[in-house]
Amino acid sequence: MRWFWVVALVAPACTMPYNSTRGSTGDGDNGDRGRCRLQYSTLGSEVLLPCPAAGGRTAEWHRGDTALGSHPAPGLVLPNASLAHEGCYSCHHPSTGETWGTVCLRLGYPPAPPALQCWAIRYPQAVNCSWALDPEPLLDTDFVATYGHGTGGDAGMGECVRTGPRSCSFGNVQVFSLIPYVVNVTATNALGAASSSLPFLLESIIKPDPPEDLRVSPIPGETTKLLLEWSPPGSWPFPEYFPLRYHIRYAQEDVLITTMVAPYEHTSLTLSDLRPGALLHVQVAAKDFMDSGELSAWSAPASGVPWMEP
Repeated sequence: MRWFWVVALVAPACTMPYNSTRGSTGDGDNGDRGRCRLQYSTLGSEVLLPCPAAGGRTAEWHRGDTALGSHPAPGLVLPNASLAHEGCYSCHHPSTGETWGTVCLRLGYPPAPPALQCWAIRYPQAVNCSWALDPEPLLDTDFVATYGHGTGGDAGMGECVRTGPRSCSFGNVQVFSLIPYVVNVTATNALGAASSSLPFLLESIIKPDPPEDLRVSPIPGETTKLLLEWSPPGSWPFPEYFPLRYHIRYAQEDVLITTMVAPYEHTSLTLSDLRPGALLHVQVAAKDFMDSGELSAWSAPASGVPWMEP
């Protein structure tokens, strides 16, 4: 089953600012001229705002209460349109002032193919995917995301369940399968649509979250040692069946050299041969026990000083 976001595009009254998140247009879109016809155009392009009711005649154009002068058919041309041009426009009979039409202009970009990435941070339970658009469309954009197991026509399609505006997740995965998974995302807005696909083997995208609850403790009577303790990431569902190996990095304050310890299979470690009284900064990262996928991000740092004589 496919999922999608649907955003209702309701033409706003010209008496209201069209997009308050972009700031005021500064020219006061005032006056009750009815409801605007919504027009989408691409930023940086030459935009034509037509006035069909003019019937080929010259029309007087206004933006809010600001007169823009007379413009012949087919309408008002805005060269190299920028966000400053967004707003509500109206065309009028040049003599009587009769309103012939109103246009609400929205500017942005058609979506580029989404830049997809997927990680099995909850291996083997689920895959988490997210995507970005560059440039940002600046317009309401809908997404449809699906996944399949296999690349042929008989590949079963499934729903990638929404976890955020630009992220999704799916489960019921097959471990150690040599058949690739494929995630597809299509982005659509008023100016166009674009799609991307990302194929991958499940074990190649394993990437745990960082270890948690890192603690650095002095050892009574030991002036050159520190005890490190931490927990597996809470999102890693079965550490007893799918264990992790850990990488530790530490550095003494005011020393540029960082020391690495890896791979390490336990969740505690005693560091020795430290400088007495020196402050030590420590971080830990995790990776799949079989060295599949990628190393997690580093944990939040923790610090400590070896035991000192009272």
